[in-house]
Amino acid sequence: MYPLLTGLRVVECASFIAAPSCGLYLRQHGAEVIRIDPIGGGPDFRRWPVSDAGHSYYWEGLNKGKRSIAIDLARPPGRQLAVDLITAAGADGGLFVTNFPRTGFLAHEALSRRRADLITVRVAGWRDGEAAVDYTVNAALGLPWLTGPAQTPGVPVNHVLPAWDLLTGAYAAFAALAAERHRLRTGQGQEVFVPLSDVALAALANTGQVAEVLDSGDRPRHGNALFGAFGRDFLTADGQAVMVVAITARQWSGLVASLKLHAEVAVLESALGLSFAADEGLRFVHRDRLFPLFERAIAAATLESLRAAFDGHGVCWAPYRTLGQALALDPRLALDAPWATSLEHPSGKRYPAPGAPATFTALDRGEAVRAPRLGEHTEQVLAEVLAMSPAQIGALHDAGLVAGAAA
Repeated sequence: MYPLLTGLRVVECASFIAAPSCGLYLRQHGAEVIRIDPIGGGPDFRRWPVSDAGHSYYWEGLNKGKRSIAIDLARPPGRQLAVDLITAAGADGGLFVTNFPRTGFLAHEALSRRRADLITVRVAGWRDGEAAVDYTVNAALGLPWLTGPAQTPGVPVNHVLPAWDLLTGAYAAFAALAAERHRLRTGQGQEVFVPLSDVALAALANTGQVAEVLDSGDRPRHGNALFGAFGRDFLTADGQAVMVVAITARQWSGLVASLKLHAEVAVLESALGLSFAADEGLRFVHRDRLFPLFERAIAAATLESLRAAFDGHGVCWAPYRTLGQALALDPRLALDAPWATSLEHPSGKRYPAPGAPATFTALDRGEAVRAPRLGEHTEQVLAEVLAMSPAQIGALHDAGLVAGAAA
């Protein structure tokens, strides 16, 4: 936890991945992040993966270090209390992160009447407000037709990483700080609208894929082959799968040298009248001629002999592993890394939790902080942000408008 944003108060009213990860990144860099949670938890409070007792590891991971106030958002007085927190006075306050709809009691127009310099960062699915998640955005953009074996072109294949959720959360955090800097200079608040669909489409355009489609049509599947360069999965003599990639000329020359394929590659280059070292695209164009050479060489070696040869020549490669194997076997992925802290979480489980993955060399890295228990900071937030007395807070509890953490 870095002290870069110390003093900045963010109020978050959000669920699932994109918007809560925005708040998480701001918190990991020092901002105070106050979650407004429905009493009993929001729609992601028990989302899988879960512990044996049903506690969500997902929720614990995305809400580390935040404070939680539990409010009955179904009733007008509870909604008004949420509005009071979002628009509370203070030069470092007035930053709101949400994935609630643009209309309703959390609409920016309504909130800004209470605080003119309010910044609302609103994550959405589609630009028109229609609901979407990572999987539906991917399907709409056609990515499952690019993923999967080339032999099954008519079967869509989803991937398991919610890339657009995570990228949207990171971009929303950046946009929040850009808007806050603008406010410091001008005093002007605004709504920042960040739809998953726009982030996804921009990412595809920024990596040339939109231009490719407009110029030459949809790209066919290539299975595990790396598009536009040399790369694929191969099997060793002892049955271990490895991913091997050669994008740069140095990577290519190191790979050829490590497998002692100079002569065979030179013969192929002479026959084709080209140099594979000079153009990575040619390695992709002629992959059907190259792959058999590398298949034979790798199939003749064990994983450990390949490891020595590859590492000795600077080859870009990795063995295929499960996540459990990766955590147990690779010291680069050890859970005792400087940015991780072993914590006892609200689930009652103790396991390492990551803090900010960036390393700021001029600052000491603070320890990660566990996620809150639902409503753990209700009284503290009401007293500090809204200056409520114990009697006022007690009256809210008696009316069932707020709740503290369960014992």
